[in-house]
Amino acid sequence: MDTNLITRVGNHFEDSIATKQKSKDVLAVDLARAIELMFQCVNAGAKILACGNGGSAADAQHFAAELVGRFERERKELGAIALTTDSSILTAVGNDYGYDEIFSKQVSALGKAGDILLAISTSGNSKNVIKAIEVAKSKGIAVIALTGKDGGAMGKMIGAGDIHLCVPADRTARIQETHLLILHCLCDGIDYLLLG
Repeated sequence: MDTNLITRVGNHFEDSIATKQKSKDVLAVDLARAIELMFQCVNAGAKILACGNGGSAADAQHFAAELVGRFERERKELGAIALTTDSSILTAVGNDYGYDEIFSKQVSALGKAGDILLAISTSGNSKNVIKAIEVAKSKGIAVIALTGKDGGAMGKMIGAGDIHLCVPADRTARIQETHLLILHCLCDGIDYLLLG
């Protein structure tokens, strides 16, 4: 067996643990604020719209599934839509208006004041996610942004009623791994506020 492979694997685990520990120290307060904001949203019967590309698209779908279905405990269904899943909308809007509009058109059509946009981008520079944030802000929809690195353009768009959860890491894999943990923290916190 190649011992270099074993070392590489071990390094991934150690780097991931270190990234999560640093993120806990930096993000715990804002993450608690995000949980309270999301709880108020879904408890009032509003919904969370989630979007992102690639692995972030998978995270958007994962999050929506755990709100509409369940996380770890049985509870009422909560309003969440992943804007990454309707292939007809994505291809029609992408073809007719351009890929940068695939999420913003959906936020315009489906979002209303009181909803939340969960905008996910490891770099913070995804143009279609940025356009979705612009539409959300025009409609009075709060934004919770999950980014990494320096937060990119999305970090600069966060206003007083929004929350920016920026993972303090540069490697995409570490950011994505921590985004998943953040999403599980959000789900657990919402359940805690709903169920005790």
